[in-house]
Amino acid sequence: MHAATDLLLTRFLHDIRPAVPLVALWAHGSLAAGDYQPGKSDLDLIAVVETDLTEEQRQRLAKLHEEIVLPLAEHLHCSYMPKHRLGDFATEHVTWAHQELSERPVTPVTRRELHSGALELHGEPPAGLLPPVTDEELSEFIRADLRDFWLVKTRTRKLWLRDIWVDLGMITVARATVTLRDGRLITKREALDVLAELGAPMNVVADIRARRYGLPRPFLSRFRRATLARVFIRSAIRRALG
Repeated sequence: MHAATDLLLTRFLHDIRPAVPLVALWAHGSLAAGDYQPGKSDLDLIAVVETDLTEEQRQRLAKLHEEIVLPLAEHLHCSYMPKHRLGDFATEHVTWAHQELSERPVTPVTRRELHSGALELHGEPPAGLLPPVTDEELSEFIRADLRDFWLVKTRTRKLWLRDIWVDLGMITVARATVTLRDGRLITKREALDVLAELGAPMNVVADIRARRYGLPRPFLSRFRRATLARVFIRSAIRRALG
């Protein structure tokens, strides 16, 4: 593991164990899948806790996260799932992400990632605690996410001038297409290869790959990139849902 990342995770585990009744701590996403890029990838964590968090514990967690000043700390995201609520997909769990505490569900995609190959940092593995996700549940969630979130977002042109929307939109639609088609999850690196098969504009794919992996960037204005990405994503979503 990258040295700064290892130091951050070690420090984080040391700090949260006295702060909450910790049962298990797992990493998913790029770090667990082997496609982690320090400083660019998020550190996606799930902490299983023994009971619902009290308001005092929530405040303690917020303070704990705010006071971690190590490199990469701004990329650390963690959802805190009470052990007795692990089977409820609709439950919104206390989550630290983007430098603030909020509540959000832990999605079927994240749950499937955890079962497929979590990085176990503390406690029991996911298979011993987390109910499995059926193929139907996974497919239903992905279809709804494409239809109700991503397709809607393609109506707003100015969003696609930003790197984050282009990157996430293109990669998400490729990953979703493969999961709906084959029932498997793929990494972001694999998704960039799949985009070529889906007929994506290759100058946009090259731009994403260059920024993610530190390669020379092609010449492409952000206005042209926004149009190409938005048009492709709308088309690819309709095909995936068709």
